[in-house]
Amino acid sequence: MYYCTFKSNIGLLYLISDGSHLCGCYLEDQKYFPDNLDTYEFNDDLEIFNTAKLWLNSYFSNQKPSLKNIPIKLIGTEFRKQIWSLLKDIPYGEVVTYKYLSKKVAELQGINGMSSQAVGGAVGHNPFLIFIPCHRVIGTDGSLTGYAAGLENKRFLLNFESDNNYY
Repeated sequence: MYYCTFKSNIGLLYLISDGSHLCGCYLEDQKYFPDNLDTYEFNDDLEIFNTAKLWLNSYFSNQKPSLKNIPIKLIGTEFRKQIWSLLKDIPYGEVVTYKYLSKKVAELQGINGMSSQAVGGAVGHNPFLIFIPCHRVIGTDGSLTGYAAGLENKRFLLNFESDNNYY
């Protein structure tokens, strides 16, 4: 496994790769930061890291980049991967609620309901900060709740993507 860093508008990001796929993007000191990073090799020259950095530069230049050219490898339970796939579909500058995601997952699984807390746990463990936009998930009442990188960064990203400062 490899890593490199990227200085972003919200702080130092750590990009993680298996050599050909992006396996994670974490803000320094965020909740659920990999505790085994010291076993990874620093490599700033991998093509995937160059591609990911271009994507991040585009994002922080407000160009609304697409994920289609970023080979992402989701590592987690099937439930978490399902939630993370749904997060990828939230359009730039828009938000959905945990309740909406719970209903969507229940529909996909053909069941009557799904716990918003279970969905929130999966959202919170998203290993692809910014790339998979978990910051676009808010409480049913419109409140900012839970974000592994801190609510101040969630607020920043939502306002950054919006024409108005709502949060």
